[in-house]
Amino acid sequence: MVDNTLLYTMLAVYLGITVLLGYLGYRHTKSSKDYMIAGGNVHPVLMALAYGSTFISTSAIVGFGGAAGVYGLSLLWLTVFNIFVGIFVAFVIFGIKTRKLAHELQVKTFPEFLGARFDSPFIRKFSATIISLTMPLYAAAVMIGGARYMEEALGMSYTTALAVFSLIVLAYVFFGGLRGVIYTDAMQGMIMFAGMAALIFLTYSALGGVTVAHSKLEGMRQLVPAALAAKGHQGWTAMPDFGSELWWFVVSTLVLGVGIGVLAQPQLAVRFMTVASSKDIYRGLSIGSVFILFMTGVAFTVGALSNVYFFEHSGKIALAATAVGGAVPNVDKIIPMFITQAMPEWLKYIFLFTLLSAAMSTLSGQFHIISTSISYDLNTNSNRSDAKTLRLARIGTLFGFVLTILLSLFLPLGVIAVATALFFGLCTSAFLPMYAAALYWPRITPAGAIWSMVTATVVYFGLVLFVHEKEAAIFGVCNKIFGVKTLGVIPWTYIDPLVIALPLSALVLITVSLVTQPAAEPVTIQ
Repeated sequence: MVDNTLLYTMLAVYLGITVLLGYLGYRHTKSSKDYMIAGGNVHPVLMALAYGSTFISTSAIVGFGGAAGVYGLSLLWLTVFNIFVGIFVAFVIFGIKTRKLAHELQVKTFPEFLGARFDSPFIRKFSATIISLTMPLYAAAVMIGGARYMEEALGMSYTTALAVFSLIVLAYVFFGGLRGVIYTDAMQGMIMFAGMAALIFLTYSALGGVTVAHSKLEGMRQLVPAALAAKGHQGWTAMPDFGSELWWFVVSTLVLGVGIGVLAQPQLAVRFMTVASSKDIYRGLSIGSVFILFMTGVAFTVGALSNVYFFEHSGKIALAATAVGGAVPNVDKIIPMFITQAMPEWLKYIFLFTLLSAAMSTLSGQFHIISTSISYDLNTNSNRSDAKTLRLARIGTLFGFVLTILLSLFLPLGVIAVATALFFGLCTSAFLPMYAAALYWPRITPAGAIWSMVTATVVYFGLVLFVHEKEAAIFGVCNKIFGVKTLGVIPWTYIDPLVIALPLSALVLITVSLVTQPAAEPVTIQ
């Protein structure tokens, strides 16, 4: 067993480097442009690593890795979408035009980008409001993932792990702005890559090799619980039965919701504004693709294969193994338990830093976007000094931090993947149609963009709170008002709200734009 002295030494070195990079970011943050887009001259390798490490968080590794422990290798379709849509389409189709138009408009944030493109203060403030109020839900999912692993690996209480972890994140994003975030993201991205490489190698070694491990997983099909089989589960190496409840959940919520949703993520879109030229975006393509392949592919594969390990050592499938001592099964504990039980002691510590890096890189980007939305996009006083803007930005960071901690304490068990998909789905429905049109359809009007965004937001929230069963049960609004868990009928109770809200958003955008004239004056809704 590795002496705890090694852990504390590694932790001290890790935190020391993190603090140093945050301090360097602080020293180089002299203006609001430095704080919001890192001066606009970031190296393409740093941009790609920062993009990838912000994209991949404990939500992907712990939350979606745990989901793979339940739903199997079908989640590898999300890896396919992450690489093709999240990297190739995002960089080439969206990133290059975003960087060019952002520089032409002289904007520093995603809400400002949308508002300036349509000459609409309403669009800027409405999108900033959505971000500042709902991104803490996604941030809480990431925070929970990091704290759950610390709880399992270090034997501390969940609340203690949450407090320690959150304070580390707050310290460097509060002072460093986007420069500090990008510096640390690049360092953390390298740690994440090394940790996941070690994890997949040791997982296959522990299970007898690649072929043997997958053969064992295939042979466990008869162990699928009856309740899951009734919903369409066909084993951990197969897709759920086409059209079944689980098929719709995997495809519409996990694969489409997150796979497409990455295109409209404000904290990722702003990364394209940090480089000096379009060539820099092309240079980051290969690095980003390999990084995403390794992060998600490993997490989903290990999550599914954890069933083999738990069955061989406890006679239970992965989800059942988390119900220790009569506890409620918790999908978010599958990966932490597998690492702490199946892997050597030294990897437990290495993976601790992998998850710390994954969570901190994503959370820093999330808190940064929350802070700029509150301080810069909702408070559009053009006479503000840079010093006041920076001060307000750091107040915004504290707001996002407090709201995230509260959600992390009170959200139910097993919520990581659901909360992540919810935020991605909302951003996709509200922002993606007008974001794509802003780049490629000159005929779009401000009215079309506004009504698309507002309609999608209202419809998406309505479906989440009153129709889609997973989220409706979590928030409990429908039950409190109507006394039932959901007002929906099958199959709409398990088809993701994105399937309705996104096409409706696009339809409203096209229809309203075609019947209205491009406005010379700003268009607002009173």
